Amino acid sequence: MKKQSNPSRLMGYAGGYRILTYLSWVLSVMSALLALVPFWYIWRIIHDILEVSPDFSRVGDVTRYGWSAVLFAVISIVVYIAALMCSHIAAFRVAANIRKELMRHIAALPIGVTEKYGSGKLRRTVNSSSTATETYLAHRLPDKAGAIATPIGLLFLLLAFDWRLGLLSLVPVVLGFLIMMKMTGKDMAQRMEQYQNALSDMSNEAVEYIRGVPVVKTFGQTIYSFKRFRGAIDNYEKWVIAYTKGLRLPMMFYTTAINGVFAFLIAGGIIFTRDGVTNELLLNLIFYIVITPVIGTTLTKIMFMSGDAMIVGDAVNRIDEVLNEKPLSESQVNNVPNDNGVTLEHVSYSYKVDNTDGGREGGLGRDGGNNALNDVSLRVRPGQVVALVGASGGGKTTLANIITRFFDPQKGRILIGNIDIRDIPKATLMNKVSFVFQNSRLIKASVLENVRMAKPDATREEIAHALQAAQCQDIIEKLPDGIDTVVGGEGVYLSGGEQQRIAIARAILKNAPILIIDEATAFADPDNEVRIQRALSSLSKGKTVIMIAHRLSSITDADCIYVLQDGEIVESGTHSGLIERKGIFARMWKNYSEAAEWKIGKNEKEAKA
Repeated sequence: MKKQSNPSRLMGYAGGYRILTYLSWVLSVMSALLALVPFWYIWRIIHDILEVSPDFSRVGDVTRYGWSAVLFAVISIVVYIAALMCSHIAAFRVAANIRKELMRHIAALPIGVTEKYGSGKLRRTVNSSSTATETYLAHRLPDKAGAIATPIGLLFLLLAFDWRLGLLSLVPVVLGFLIMMKMTGKDMAQRMEQYQNALSDMSNEAVEYIRGVPVVKTFGQTIYSFKRFRGAIDNYEKWVIAYTKGLRLPMMFYTTAINGVFAFLIAGGIIFTRDGVTNELLLNLIFYIVITPVIGTTLTKIMFMSGDAMIVGDAVNRIDEVLNEKPLSESQVNNVPNDNGVTLEHVSYSYKVDNTDGGREGGLGRDGGNNALNDVSLRVRPGQVVALVGASGGGKTTLANIITRFFDPQKGRILIGNIDIRDIPKATLMNKVSFVFQNSRLIKASVLENVRMAKPDATREEIAHALQAAQCQDIIEKLPDGIDTVVGGEGVYLSGGEQQRIAIARAILKNAPILIIDEATAFADPDNEVRIQRALSSLSKGKTVIMIAHRLSSITDADCIYVLQDGEIVESGTHSGLIERKGIFARMWKNYSEAAEWKIGKNEKEAKA
């Protein structure tokens, strides 16, 4: 299948505005040709002046020619402005449609895919790549149409008056064009891709670095503590310097060639005037000296257009790369689970995958590496409270995310009420499962709208009840407009613990029968922690609860505790049973208890001091 050109690929997003893009090309061609007409009037002016020299009083039509030249120049500018208006309207529509399509598609992708790209790279694809297409359609394509028309018109003018001088004018054009082709060939396209990759890597690492700024400040570290960020910057620096040095010589020859047209004309003038100077030869020589700078300008435009074409080609490839990622499969049958039990059967998942297709089969990625989950099987009966514990990187969050179908396993399956979650429609599954993250965030909207996201048709009374159950009374009382106060606007900001309680209110309003809690009190101060624990107690009543816990004291009453290590369940049982077993959990509990006692002892000593 023949690969589509960049304009053809972009026109797929233009819809009914496509005609404006084509119209902009036509108008740009007309503007380019109209812009050459004043040069003919300039030739007429020079001709009439030389004809009557030295008695310039006999010059009759110079003023008329001058105003005619100005008129055509103004008409050319007006037509070009009309071309840009058409191209900009279409380009803005294309860029907007690309962003909408990307965001719709990204929203449908599993989190495993978005983590593979990284937030920095995805943001750059959505923003920068779509902006590159806008610049290309709004400016470069109309300019390209005009740049193609200009040499054709110039060729006519150059050969019409004196073909010898015209051919001499074309020699540097040919040299400059050959050098330009060398600079903008396939090697340049590969270099442009490397350049965009280097920028994407820096963007990703910058996001990660900014997220780690609190740690940097706390421990007095510098940028060099983040080796990957520093490495990305160093890599970009080396690439740019090497690329710039590589283009120095060809760019020097190109600049010399396109600006050397005067040398060829002067040499030609000397040769052609060996038998004497005629008015006609002098007229043509002056005219060619006036018009030839247009050649250099046109060639430079074409060179920059070639670079921009490579940039937009790379941008379109990156857009297509994201759009080619397959979203999770969607069930067409409204299967409703008959109970709220959760079962995992031989589930394996690795973040190092080549693609995520949502299929039932599909091995692990070619990159290999350790699995985040490896052959995990467990069953949570309806109404049970189970806890997931273990060291960081053990697979707890991955297991929780996979139950909510943020991504699908490469092996095994997850059942809710004996139905594979891939056979449950997304809306039905989301009504069945609710989750509270350890660092929940609110959107810039009122508290009421933030909570109402869980149930769009909820009344104010229902929302107020959910906020009360989530221990949010103190938050609402201090806000200037109560639940109608916009969070993040006019200096209204909430602490992490306060945002967490409002997120819990959202989960309470949703009232899903299955609840996933990812250490909701991890970043809360003592006062907020107490309130969050009360809110979670209210939220958890009568539900199937799966909680990720770092504070082991919060899970002593859990029906079952699963200990994860390196993506596998290594122990399971009740709190007392695991303590008696004297295994991994018993050691974790011992360390946790000693740490708590150490804090108390330290505080007492400080108080006595």
